[in-house]
Amino acid sequence: MKRVSILNRKNALTLFLVIVIYAVIQGLIVTDILPPLYTSTLIQVCIYVILAASLNLINGITGQFSIGHAGFMAIGAYFAGIVSVKFHGPLFLALLAGGIVAAVAGFIVGLPTLRLRGDYLAIATLGLGQIVMIIFQNMDYFGGAAGMQVGRHVNWSWAFWGTIISLVVIHNFVNSTHGRACISVRENEIAAEAMGVNTTKYKVLAFTLGAFFAGVAGGIYSNYMYFIQPTTFNFLTSFNILVMVVLGGLGSMTGSILGALIMTVLNVALSGIPSLRMVITALLLIIMMLFRPSGLMGTKEFNLNFLEKKEERTVA
Repeated sequence: MKRVSILNRKNALTLFLVIVIYAVIQGLIVTDILPPLYTSTLIQVCIYVILAASLNLINGITGQFSIGHAGFMAIGAYFAGIVSVKFHGPLFLALLAGGIVAAVAGFIVGLPTLRLRGDYLAIATLGLGQIVMIIFQNMDYFGGAAGMQVGRHVNWSWAFWGTIISLVVIHNFVNSTHGRACISVRENEIAAEAMGVNTTKYKVLAFTLGAFFAGVAGGIYSNYMYFIQPTTFNFLTSFNILVMVVLGGLGSMTGSILGALIMTVLNVALSGIPSLRMVITALLLIIMMLFRPSGLMGTKEFNLNFLEKKEERTVA
């Protein structure tokens, strides 16, 4: 019988690498060796990694086509901002509130819309994103079209460990029985239904969980950027997140991290020429579709499974 251990070599090495990455970057920030622009870019990378991984849970793992992810990000950003600014709540509570409200919105919207498929679902989620943006634009409580000012409560530590926790939860969900059910929906929904899988339940579950983490990412964003406006969370933001997922590979969490890293750094590097940024992004997508249509990682993951095999041979 195979023994399952949480603290095996693979997990121990992964934890060690995570701590080393955090410690090195934190040391560079504390000693002022890392310029503020680079620190800001790293925090933005963390935000978009959460967004890409949460959208990949919906689009890549469950096989749905959502293009309104910025709507859930907006809900999380505004409600986290409300908890921080108007109720003076702690940052953890603000992020949790933003994620929960976004998850509730995802559940309410997902229950009827996820009965749709393909292009119809994409149109419905696109409409959701636009509706959320318009609601925030016309509500004075949230600052209306002028936006809302939120203090900077998030630093590198909050962004990094928030990203790590989000990725661990999503990874464990994907590798659980619920995640396998979601994958079966992606592979063949009719066959999954024939085998007794409640496809609507698992689509709504994945949609709700993805919305929760999009809300958390929105909360980190609003508590770092000082100021948020409804137009920040428009269709282009949803499209940008979708590009990250497609670039990295639908169904690959490692790909989501890689896609978010590449696109965020590229957007920052091209910020001086905004007129060409979308052109270069479009060309990048065209090249990917021609030479690597499955994305950089496809459905594969970077892992340390060779350590587990070595450990099994040692135990044997």
